[in-house]
Amino acid sequence: MRQGEIWVANQLAGVLTEDENGYHFKYQQEYLEKENVLPVSLTIPLQKDPFYSENLFPFFDGLIPEGWLLDITHKNWKINPRDRMGLLLATCRDCIGNISVRSK
Repeated sequence: MRQGEIWVANQLAGVLTEDENGYHFKYQQEYLEKENVLPVSLTIPLQKDPFYSENLFPFFDGLIPEGWLLDITHKNWKINPRDRMGLLLATCRDCIGNISVRSK
């Protein structure tokens, strides 16, 4: 099982988990209780119940580098390009925009 903390605008929003059943994302209760917080994406709206997907959620998959940057990641860190969670955890600590992913 692998996990990553999902941060929105430098606030811990929730935890993304990969296990043998797929992927789960759950917002932190503390985050949901704050005023004027943003959802991770429009496809992952604010809610107490966890989200589930057999494949990595498209929003998170879209954060992973492509092309030559993916090639550099593969060569330098020896991460298989098909290991989407591994790539997300290794390369998305400082993404474009207000989202970041940190290994837990």
